[in-house]
Formats: sequence, C-alpha cells, structure tokens
Amino acid sequence: MMPQTMHILALAGALCSAAATIFIRQGLRGGDPYTGFWINVVVGTASLWAAVIVTGGPGHVSIRGALLFGLAGLIGTVGGRLLRFVSIEKVGASIAAALINLNPFVASALAIMLLGERITLPIVVGTSVIVAGTTLLSVGGKRLGFRPAQLALPVLSAVCFGVVAVLRKLGLSDTGAVVGSAINVTTALVAYTAFLLASGRPEVMVCRGRSLAYFVAAGLTENVGVFMNVVALSLGTVSVVTPLYGTAPIFVLFLAPFFLRNVETLRVRVVVGTVLIVLGVYLITALTGR
Repeated sequence: MMPQTMHILALAGALCSAAATIFIRQGLRGGDPYTGFWINVVVGTASLWAAVIVTGGPGHVSIRGALLFGLAGLIGTVGGRLLRFVSIEKVGASIAAALINLNPFVASALAIMLLGERITLPIVVGTSVIVAGTTLLSVGGKRLGFRPAQLALPVLSAVCFGVVAVLRKLGLSDTGAVVGSAINVTTALVAYTAFLLASGRPEVMVCRGRSLAYFVAAGLTENVGVFMNVVALSLGTVSVVTPLYGTAPIFVLFLAPFFLRNVETLRVRVVVGTVLIVLGVYLITALTGR
C-alpha cells in the first residue's frame, strides 16, 4: 500500500505543478511576472507556516539547517521561481515547463562535478536525449514567436532548482522538511520585498482582478505540489519519486489545449521536444544506480 501511495502523491504533485504553470500563464495575460512572483511567495509563506502549526510546530531547527534553507530560498525561490515566471511570459507555458524540468539533470551534473559521483550509461544516454529535445524546441523558436536566446531563461531557472535540490538535501539532515520549506520561502519573501522597496517599486506588490485570482491559485497549487513531493520522498526513493514528479510538463501539454486555447499554439515540435526531455530526465534519475 505504501508504494502505491508514494506513486499517487508524486503524480498528484506533478499535476499540481502543471496546474500552477497554467494559472501563471493565465495570470500573466493581465499581470506582471514580478507581481505574480511576489504573490506566489506571499501565498507560499502563509501556507507553509500554517502547515508548520498544523504538524505540531517547528520542532528542532539547527542554525546550519536554517542557513542552508535560507540560502535555498535566495537561489531556488527568488532565482528559480522568478525566472520561471519570466520564462512562462517569454517562451510560453509548455516550453518553459519542459526546460525547467531539466533541474534533476543539473543536480546530477553537480553531483558528478562536486561530489565525485561517476558517469553512468543512463546519464550519457539521458543527456543525449535531453540535448535532442532541447534542440527541437530551440530550432522552432522563431516559428513559435520567441528568440532561441530566450530559452536561456528557463534553463537558468532549472540550474537554480538543481542547485537548491543539493542545498535542501544537506539542510534536511538536521531540520524538518516542513519548517525548512517555510524558512526557505520566508527568506525569499523578505529578500524580494526588501529589494522592491529599496529600488522604489512598491507598485509591483499590487494586483487586482482575474490576475490576482490566478496568481493566488498558482501559489496554492504550486506549494501543495511541493508538499506532496516532499511527503512522497519521505515514503520512497529519489530515483522513483523524481521521475514521477518530473512528468509535470506532460500534464501541461494535456492541459494547455483546454485552458490556454487562445493564449498558446501547441505544435508537434513542442510535443516531441517535451517528451524527449522528460524521457531523458527519466533515464538519468530512474535508471542511474540500478
């Protein structure tokens, strides 16, 4: 029963992540990505501290763990999530979701470079498949209404998320997942709000109408998805949970024709490129170490 629960949680988390991507794209029709990101971290902070209270309080929090999760908030949440919002605006929800899904690949590359992990056949094959999928997306960039250079935005977002995976893994050794995540997103909120105030842009923190509703919905679904992923990881191995959670771009492909019909055009090149990237990430994360 436990493995089945883990699979359901990981897939449900992927669906929530895909829904968040759709909500962000809808919110950006009348809103600004920087405003959308601020609302996202406000909702995340409130949700996660509520979860801390419901789960019995913060418990033991070490200084080292708090610092690691704080750093994760600056790199992963401010850097990764903000770039995610801008990416969705510039290159579209489907392509952004596919390229941001490269973050497990980035984490594997960092493990090889920094932790001395060895290169395996699945890593080589998976990397080749990912490169093929990314090439398909970039070659079709002009036809899809964006410059290929703009693909650097979701790739940089993936790099931030890949780095933060390592930081969170280190932080979890002496700090709970829920309170660690709360520290993570709170650090991001404080840092980003301070930046907006210092740069004289308080108007970024104002949003009304449909965009506000979509951005709030995106914040709720994204944080629920992350929480489901954390719970799934506590029940099973990274090599099983990560590929399942990594199917989010496939869910985006299914949802886009229904909810983004008048916003984005889904082409065969995008579908094939997305499937190749998801397959490549699966090869790296699921088969490595077997």
